Amino acid sequence: MNETILSGVLLDDNTELSLNDLCHACAQQAEWVIELVEEGVLEPIGEDSGQWRFTAINLQRARTAMRLQRDLGINLPGIALVLDLMEEIETLRVYSGRPNT
Repeated sequence: MNETILSGVLLDDNTELSLNDLCHACAQQAEWVIELVEEGVLEPIGEDSGQWRFTAINLQRARTAMRLQRDLGINLPGIALVLDLMEEIETLRVYSGRPNT
């Protein structure tokens, strides 16, 4: 039998990650995260990159952006559009009472 051990960290809405933490969680370089911020995909708390703090929502968006870029070859402006549309669809589902599929 092949046993696989998975590990992870549970984040709540109040968790904040540094730029370094976010890079580590996404296995990406800081330049990639900075590009996501410049494109409006991520919205950090703080004035400059040395003081940025990212929420769990930012981590989720960054990981989704990474998959969109890796799996579908979507560029950063396209990623921003896809993420906005995905959030809009989710909002419509919530307001219409439809379950997630």
